[in-house]
Amino acid sequence: MFTGITETLGTVVQLEHARGNLVVSVASPLAPELKADQSVLHNGVCLTVTASNSEYHQVTAVQETLQKTTLGGLRQGDRINLERCLTLQDRLDGHLVQGHVDATGRCLHKVEREGSREFRIQFPAEFAHLVIEKGSVALNGISLTIFDVGPDAFSVAIIPHTLALTTMQWLEPGDRVNLEFDVIGKYVARRQALFGIPPGRAI
Repeated sequence: MFTGITETLGTVVQLEHARGNLVVSVASPLAPELKADQSVLHNGVCLTVTASNSEYHQVTAVQETLQKTTLGGLRQGDRINLERCLTLQDRLDGHLVQGHVDATGRCLHKVEREGSREFRIQFPAEFAHLVIEKGSVALNGISLTIFDVGPDAFSVAIIPHTLALTTMQWLEPGDRVNLEFDVIGKYVARRQALFGIPPGRAI
């Protein structure tokens, strides 16, 4: 489990295709502290560390992960958001993030505002019941509050601090992003479906 608060940026130093999987080597300040079998969030995708040393760690993304996330498009030199799993004594500064990407979205446009940078994100319309005004979403592993919600798009505003510490500083219109919707909303939607309650109606 994660919080959606990015710890640091990593750099992809090597990519190796093996039996349909992708082995990714990532250099970051976290590398010396990581051990095999630990879970780390990579641009919103939970992956297991398979090896590490003082400079970088390795993870393997299987074919299903490559198909359902943006990791299949990684290139050497790309920067990625990294977060280690939370511990029981941590403060939950973001929201509960599993690292299980639901879908990919696309940046439609960005606008510079006074004190922030605003992005409009398009998402698959079949997930509209999980997207609510002032709700939470993990975008490339970053816990964000959404607003101006439409049938297949929402907006997020990024403060300078978050821009400086995450890959949002390089996000451009047309870029794909990993999306994980609020897990609590998923359980509520599941319960409504089981009992035949239309989305948006009180339980």
